[in-house]
Amino acid sequence: MSNRAFEIRILESYCKGCGLCVDVCAEGKLRINPQPNKRGFQPAVADPEVECGGCLRCATICPDAAIEIRRLAPVPCCADAGQEGLCPESLRAGGK
Repeated sequence: MSNRAFEIRILESYCKGCGLCVDVCAEGKLRINPQPNKRGFQPAVADPEVECGGCLRCATICPDAAIEIRRLAPVPCCADAGQEGLCPESLRAGGK
């Protein structure tokens, strides 16, 4: 088992399968389920084998607020800096 830092949950009852989250996921964690749900939509699903980097792009772009991201472990760069929150991309790029 890996040391996953983030968990993605797709709220299937809200997702309409627009695919915006799939397009912005740099990790390739998200895809559209070929099986329609009870409402006839093909919702996004998260691949459990692919790690989530916690960038929040998918949750930000989702027009239906159908994506929840939960931090499971401290982000290494923030833990090193003594911070408990999410580490912005700018801090990672800056070497913090």
